[in-house]
Amino acid sequence: MGPGLQLSQRMTQSLVLAPQLQQSLALLQAPTLELKALVEQELQQNPVLEEIPEQEIETREKVSESEDDLTTPTDFAEPPEDVKYDAATERPTADPVDDFQAEFEKLVQMDQDWRDHFSQTNTVNRSTAEDEEKREFMFNSITVENSLSQHLMEQVRDTSLQGEELAIAELLIGNVDDYGYLKATVEELAASTNLPAEKISGVLKIIQSFEPAGVGARDLRECLLLQLERAGKDASLEYRIIRDHMEALGRRKMPDIARGTGHPVEDVQEAIARIGRLDPRPGRAFLPVTEQFVTPEVFVVRDGDNFAVTTNDEQIPHLRISNVYKDLMSAGANDAEVKNYIREKIRAGKFLIKSLHQRQTTICNIGREIVKRQREFMEKGIAHLKPMTMSQVADVVGVHETTVSRAVSGKYIQTPQGIFEMKFFFTAGLQTASGSDVSNTSVKDMIAEIFRNENTGKPLSDQEVVKMLTAKGINIARRTVAKYRDELGILPSNLRKVY
Repeated sequence: MGPGLQLSQRMTQSLVLAPQLQQSLALLQAPTLELKALVEQELQQNPVLEEIPEQEIETREKVSESEDDLTTPTDFAEPPEDVKYDAATERPTADPVDDFQAEFEKLVQMDQDWRDHFSQTNTVNRSTAEDEEKREFMFNSITVENSLSQHLMEQVRDTSLQGEELAIAELLIGNVDDYGYLKATVEELAASTNLPAEKISGVLKIIQSFEPAGVGARDLRECLLLQLERAGKDASLEYRIIRDHMEALGRRKMPDIARGTGHPVEDVQEAIARIGRLDPRPGRAFLPVTEQFVTPEVFVVRDGDNFAVTTNDEQIPHLRISNVYKDLMSAGANDAEVKNYIREKIRAGKFLIKSLHQRQTTICNIGREIVKRQREFMEKGIAHLKPMTMSQVADVVGVHETTVSRAVSGKYIQTPQGIFEMKFFFTAGLQTASGSDVSNTSVKDMIAEIFRNENTGKPLSDQEVVKMLTAKGINIARRTVAKYRDELGILPSNLRKVY
């Protein structure tokens, strides 16, 4: 057979997530602030859904049972599927009003149970008037700061630069990065603009006199020297160290610097301490601050000898099926097409409310298991954090490990020890000499404490830290100590020595 197009069939298997399952997973994984946006989107797409007003939620216990709002997700019966239609008219042979009326009456009976549920889970008012006042003050205190380039341009306008020099200043400021360093050389700028390098250097000197001190430098050495010159310390020992011994300073070779400057090691060490107070990134103060607002999903409060665990139901939108569409279902004048449309929207609304309730239940169960396994942490702090995996929690809660991962993603828990990300509690462990396990977070906290209490004249090596932890019954390798030390931002022993 010659070349050409051919038709063929083959069977394959692939995993496809249904739209409703995708929606359920998205609700489970979304933090509270994102959840509101998702629910708002569903409210716009589904006309039968409406959010219960806050005033009505506050007076829930006083609402009459005659209000058949759909606030329970667990027991809402599916709309009837057994309605028969006439083949000629394509209309139902029997009006399904009675079936739907019975269904809505069932909702009325279940409504009080759901009210009781909310009255039990929302008994604690976590937001006091003082908290609201502080929150309002925080939002009112947020200001919009100028960028570094805007700040520099404002200072340019206060100078006598005009014409060509003003254009050079704008060009130089455009090449200053967010940390205040000039990222292009004078030669490169001269070649691209066909201007004399001497004129560009002269304008650069003016910009380097602006605030913040050190701005417009081409490297760290020049940045620090500019700051010392601004402070009138161009004849100081620290100025000489930066100018003549920058490489040795980076390696903290204090004896070599002392020999090169002719000063005692003690004086060199004091000068280096003063150098440490200079700002290596002068433009950092103008960087935009990304504020992260955290809303805890789970609250842990001491209740006598135990800990009470509740979810943040106050921030979750409360939904129901609109009475308008219930009346439309009961009206005999509507044809099958209208009722089928409403039926499908009711199903979608029911699934959304069910997913919201299931989300809260899953997160609450995970929170209870975390508190149960981390009781010593709740009482004493990070040093008593125990190793815990998601599979262990999943087995107890009765869900898959990936469900636990989605449920704790980006969510926070408020404990007596502070607010922590829920993933913080899931850590691997190291085995002690007694056979018990200790969290690697606790080990890292122990290592930090050891380095805080070391003799700075004789800093501890990683191997010495291993021996100290072994004496406490914790078996750990030297490379693991080095890894945790790097994560803690602690320098090696040869760079920590103080003379």
